Amino acid sequence: MNDQNPAAEESREEPVSIPDVLPAMALKDAVLFPFVMVPLSVGRDRSIAAVDQALAENRLLLLLAQRDPSQENPGPKDLYDVGTVAGIMRMIKLPDNRIRILVQGLARARVEYFVQEEPHLKARIVRLDEPAAEGANLELEAFIRTVRANLERVVELGKQVSPEVMLIATSLEDGARLADLVASNLSLKPDEAQKVLETIDLKQRLHLVNEFLLHEIALLEVQRQISSQVQGEMDKSHREFLLRQQLKQIQKELGESDDLEVEIERYRGLITEKQLPEEAKAEAEKQLKRLRNTNAESAEASVIRTYMDWLTGLPWNVSSTDNLDLANARTVLDEDHYDLEKIKQRILEFLAVRKLKADSKGPILCFVGPPGVGKTSLGRSIARALGRKFQRLSLGGVHDEAEIRGHRRTYVGALPGRIVQGINHAGTANPVFVLDEIDKIGADYRGDPSAALLEVLDPEQNFTFRDHYLDVPFDLSKVLFIATANVTETIQPAFLDRMEVITLSGYTEEEKLRIARTHLIPKQVRENGLADGAVRFTDKGLRHLIGSYTREAGLRNLEREIGSVCRKVAVRVAEGKTSPVVATPKRIEAFLGPVKFLAEEQLREDRVGVCTGLAWTPVGGDILHVEALSLPGKGELRLTGHLGEVMKESAQAALSYLRANAAALGIDAAFFDANSLHIHVPAGAIPKDGPSAGVTLLTAMASVASGRPIRRDIAMTGEITLRGEVLPVGGIKEKMLAALRAGIREVGLPKENQRDLAELPPGPRRTLKVHLLATAADALRLALRDAPAKSA
Repeated sequence: MNDQNPAAEESREEPVSIPDVLPAMALKDAVLFPFVMVPLSVGRDRSIAAVDQALAENRLLLLLAQRDPSQENPGPKDLYDVGTVAGIMRMIKLPDNRIRILVQGLARARVEYFVQEEPHLKARIVRLDEPAAEGANLELEAFIRTVRANLERVVELGKQVSPEVMLIATSLEDGARLADLVASNLSLKPDEAQKVLETIDLKQRLHLVNEFLLHEIALLEVQRQISSQVQGEMDKSHREFLLRQQLKQIQKELGESDDLEVEIERYRGLITEKQLPEEAKAEAEKQLKRLRNTNAESAEASVIRTYMDWLTGLPWNVSSTDNLDLANARTVLDEDHYDLEKIKQRILEFLAVRKLKADSKGPILCFVGPPGVGKTSLGRSIARALGRKFQRLSLGGVHDEAEIRGHRRTYVGALPGRIVQGINHAGTANPVFVLDEIDKIGADYRGDPSAALLEVLDPEQNFTFRDHYLDVPFDLSKVLFIATANVTETIQPAFLDRMEVITLSGYTEEEKLRIARTHLIPKQVRENGLADGAVRFTDKGLRHLIGSYTREAGLRNLEREIGSVCRKVAVRVAEGKTSPVVATPKRIEAFLGPVKFLAEEQLREDRVGVCTGLAWTPVGGDILHVEALSLPGKGELRLTGHLGEVMKESAQAALSYLRANAAALGIDAAFFDANSLHIHVPAGAIPKDGPSAGVTLLTAMASVASGRPIRRDIAMTGEITLRGEVLPVGGIKEKMLAALRAGIREVGLPKENQRDLAELPPGPRRTLKVHLLATAADALRLALRDAPAKSA
């Protein structure tokens, strides 16, 4: 069915004689009400056959709505039981074999059963007559008036209802006819219209139709409100546009500038005030010309404004005045950091040069050292000592070159690189700029940030640094760049070459003790809300805390553990216990639990095949015991303890040296033909690598082969060659301090490492006895006892 155009007759006709059996036709998406005329388009074979049968008999047809409009060939079960008997008023055949009929509803009817299904539906029906009027009924009359009033309200709100229908509804006194008429013009859903059709009781039907009217009124009011808001916004925008155009015309007539001209003049004032270089000034004028010729509300104008804000916001010629008082700088550096004399001296040298030659270029310093030794905080102290602004850029995990050089302006949301952003934030052209964690820069398809930093950190190039976003040179030569790293191996060589590397080694126990007393304990007492004197750390307690609860070159874990002790004290104070707490070793264990680290200690006795070596780790120095054991075999060498390739090669070189020089070393040459050696380095879960254990491995194997025990009171380090030479190694300071912590007072070092002893603090330098080793024979003479002993 389609093209539904409801109409109604003005008066009730006399009841029509309706047979008990009628042809039936299904309606897809509509419900026909009595006394309503509707045009129908009929195309299904069953429906055409039913229409033909009705025309051949009495022109009467039963119209039943489908329960599911999507079904193309509905059966009896797919139709509602209650429908409308309609008379066919007119029929027209169309060229496409469809027919078009005009029908008028006559009466409601209920299907008792279907007589046939093919070639068309035929049903036995029972007519459902309207209930007779019950004289004067105030409630019914009120219902009728309410329905009329709500129908008029619906029309007022914009519902399209024909004037004929409204005229009939106004004069119609029959409540049943009125309910059907209104329901047929409300565009109800088929199931809602069917509900009205099946309602025989007049009051219930009027009540149901009135509910649908109220729902329609609510929808139309919301729709009108939305339309009103949209129209109001459109009217407001249009009015503002007209007013702006009029204002511009008035300003033009009065000779006054508009907002765009005011903005352009503001930028010109900033260009003059900031004293932009010629190239930057030319680029700014070019952008202002583009801005004048661009629609002020366009996206391009917004991009130009953002660029001009950055260009005129940079501190082109604004620099802070350096505080060149060397005594003041020394005081500030000493207040913030204990020891670190080499770095402090380098800063004083920089100040002295600046004092003598004001236009000297800033150095590029690179602080390299383990975590927690104060690399980043040193940069902050340097800025305070110089009286400069401080900026920090963390480069850990940065993969995008645009982070350094900026994005080109063709990209949406483009910004300058973080170097330019940091200088803009500092507000001066000569801040102290810390590039943190440069050893952790990555590289991928977006470029290599370390390659972009080559220009930034080269004093011969960075005075014309060109950011991709600004696209004009900016002078970075006044900036004091300070880089920090944990290791130098992962830094690009060309990048590393541009920096002056200053190594920060770990702190000794004495240094940690002083730093804790001077800085860490007062800081944690303040941060945890304790009063001065609420907790007092004894020297033994603090040493126990440093040695048994932390294992690091820096101070982060030490500060964390001191903070944990202070929090335990804070709980006591909050509970009302105000007596001061003395942090002895026993009290610290009560607060922090069992010790976390057991330090390697000196061996209790001289043993065959067990040699004490010195090792460097990222958290400081340590000692390790290399164990060697002989087994029946044919000269094989087995290595265990999670050793790296370099350490394994050192062991092979040591074994080759022993076999080649067995006679000179007093070792039976037949030993290696009848025995195999097993080398093990304890703490097998920890990876170990490097060549510095060469002399230790050699001594352990020589002890097993000769049966001579190794001195327990000496520790050694050094790389061994096949010719028996002992080569220098690194980390001497950390290794020597590790020997002291283990109670060892004699160490064997490569002869060429004698120059590194100057780095030792005076105390350890006086305590340790150092033996300088030039050859492997020197190491064996130093470490092996004269008398052979049974191997343990």
